[in-house]
Amino acid sequence: MMLETVAAVPGMVGGLLLHCKSLRRFEHSGGWIKALLEESENERMHLMTFMEVAKPKWYERALVFIVQGIFFNAYFLAYVTSPKLAHRITGYLEEEAIYSYTKFLKDLNEGKIENRPAPAIAIDYWRLPPDAMRRDVVVVVKADEAHHHDVNHFASDIHQQGHELKEHPAPIGYH
Repeated sequence: MMLETVAAVPGMVGGLLLHCKSLRRFEHSGGWIKALLEESENERMHLMTFMEVAKPKWYERALVFIVQGIFFNAYFLAYVTSPKLAHRITGYLEEEAIYSYTKFLKDLNEGKIENRPAPAIAIDYWRLPPDAMRRDVVVVVKADEAHHHDVNHFASDIHQQGHELKEHPAPIGYH
């Protein structure tokens, strides 16, 4: 759950900074603002879903506030300094998320974690069948994380080649 609290920050920061850049330069972003904000919203929904499952205590919520505040400011500075580095960091964070959800699936499959019914918020957001289980949620969340991984490494590669994101169409509409 803690990883998901910071996972929504990169898309929001990247989308915000590209939005401001687009406004200053009177130019399109190639769909990257939308793609990054979609990523941020998707990560927020991961958090909302797992909050329904974990039911965090007040002190865990306070820790989220602190961790998110620190990460937001650090990531903002990283993105302003080097979008290439910021996207690469996000790509690696997404790899960690993929690993975590792979382990979660393994534990569900082995019965170490009970495979309970999916929260209603997840059923609505991912348009899952009404009888969806927690395992179904983890599968779609893991797929989202894989997409975010690919998008952020792609964005970093664009910067690595000396191009701007707007020169390459953004991968949007995966949800």
